[in-house]
Amino acid sequence: MEGAAVLGRLNWHVAEVADVWPETDRVKTLALDVEGWPGHRAGQHVDVRLTADDGYQAQRSYSIASPDGGPRVELTVERIDDGEVSPYLTGDAHAGDRFELRGPVGGYFVWDPDPGGPVLLVGGGSGVVPLMAMVRQRTANHDEVPTKLLYSARSWEDVIYRDELGRYGKRGDGLEVVFTLTREQPPDWTGFGRRVDRELLSQVAPPDLSLTLVCGPTPFVEAVAEALVGLGHEPSRIKTERFGPTGG
Repeated sequence: MEGAAVLGRLNWHVAEVADVWPETDRVKTLALDVEGWPGHRAGQHVDVRLTADDGYQAQRSYSIASPDGGPRVELTVERIDDGEVSPYLTGDAHAGDRFELRGPVGGYFVWDPDPGGPVLLVGGGSGVVPLMAMVRQRTANHDEVPTKLLYSARSWEDVIYRDELGRYGKRGDGLEVVFTLTREQPPDWTGFGRRVDRELLSQVAPPDLSLTLVCGPTPFVEAVAEALVGLGHEPSRIKTERFGPTGG
């Protein structure tokens, strides 16, 4: 698989949109049929390239949302209003449309089914996408490693994969899902209502963590990693992936 990832990065594939559905008001998932797809590991990403009629090209990277072994590659994309790629993917793309896709890319920030102990996944906003691929891969593989997902969103309406995550959290297979809503909480909310900081992590993170994977905006990722180290967790066991303003 690692070899496939390296080779995949060198080649552009034709991706055809098979289906599109909303996750939130600003986020949609696209299911793609990809010619020559070599397979991937949960946590990897792809480069998407659009070409206009006049030859102008725009390219952005997006995390893969689906586990390996499924019939299609899924991308979950948040609309950036002034972006060049995300407005098309979230607003104009329909079944039958085609664009170029290169990947899978990356081999560091990926799911490990046997890390030697409990795993903590921490996602901020759309940073939950590669972590969701890991949750789905864990379920598909029937992995037994104790896993906790801490997901920070602005409000309940902004939670991506809300219903699916709720179902995963009730399976009783060693996966626990914890939400924190930083700006607005429903009237009957019983979860956290604050940013992810050292105090919150001290309540959520297992003391015997073997691996933590953190994804989200750069300030979020840096704050979480620093807090975990401050709590005594080994830096080498904290893997991060971050994103910032890129034009979408």
